[in-house]
Amino acid sequence: MAHEVAGVTAGHPIRVGISACLMGEEVRFDGGHKHDSYVTGTLGRYFEFVPFCPEVAVGLGTPRPPIRLVHHEGGVRARGVKDPTIDPTEDLIAYGRSVAEQAAGFAGFILKRASPSCGMERVKVYRENGHPTHDGSGLFAAALMAELPLLPVEEEGRLGDPVLRENFIERVFLFNRWQRVVAEGLTPKALVRFHTAHKLMLMAHSQEAYRELGRLVAAAGSRPLDELADQYISSLMVAFRKKVSRGQHLNVLLHLMGYLKDHLDPGDKAELLDAFETYRAGRLPLIVPITLLRHHFRRHPDPYVESQFYLMPHPDELMLRNTI
Repeated sequence: MAHEVAGVTAGHPIRVGISACLMGEEVRFDGGHKHDSYVTGTLGRYFEFVPFCPEVAVGLGTPRPPIRLVHHEGGVRARGVKDPTIDPTEDLIAYGRSVAEQAAGFAGFILKRASPSCGMERVKVYRENGHPTHDGSGLFAAALMAELPLLPVEEEGRLGDPVLRENFIERVFLFNRWQRVVAEGLTPKALVRFHTAHKLMLMAHSQEAYRELGRLVAAAGSRPLDELADQYISSLMVAFRKKVSRGQHLNVLLHLMGYLKDHLDPGDKAELLDAFETYRAGRLPLIVPITLLRHHFRRHPDPYVESQFYLMPHPDELMLRNTI
């Protein structure tokens, strides 16, 4: 399965929702945009973006008076900054739920940070005294995420963090692979094969989830498949939200090295261990020990390792492991 990563995505772009301003559409309140060249240029080679602008969609127009989130009677509402009679709260929430229905086949969503409609988290919410807290979510974004809790969602600003960027894109590719398995007709055998191919990735994210989901998949064939599959993908996507530390990656690297124990001479073993330790100490990116392992597994193929997505969870051209 692992060898499919680049080929499948090249032929079948992965659908990802996005705030329209990030695509360069002039839909901001001031008539401008927030075009993100990394998103459209780099990720656009693999993702088919579907843009949405909630504020335009609910009829606020472009340009338009800006809105902000405010605390009001124990809740949060969107109000006009200068004209508080402007209140698209219910419309933005309803639109988020409507888009969630359209986005059921999406593999991810990229939102505009700090937006009162699209911000994922840490959005300003103003108190009556005019002072803001930074604990809100955009109304459209909150409704979307509530309706699609498994969908990988991220803000464009956070994609500047190498670890968060790799985590999000890894989850998008993972969720897309799951959607393909379901679309092709989920069977107990297909579920076991999918889980097996992601074991080492799961081991890196969470040892606890690794054990829990192993027990769950062992019940395939003896429990209703739809119920088991829903529980499986829910737990899997939650586990993959956890960032992977260098120590956790090191555990998997050492585990993989064990499959080469009968093939490494003392020099090869020393070279690998040195690369692992230098990576753990933060002086090398993950791609270096990964590349060394790939080299050895090309010389000494192992069927189990070949089935794993850990060594190539997303296309190398994205260079996500070159900076973590």
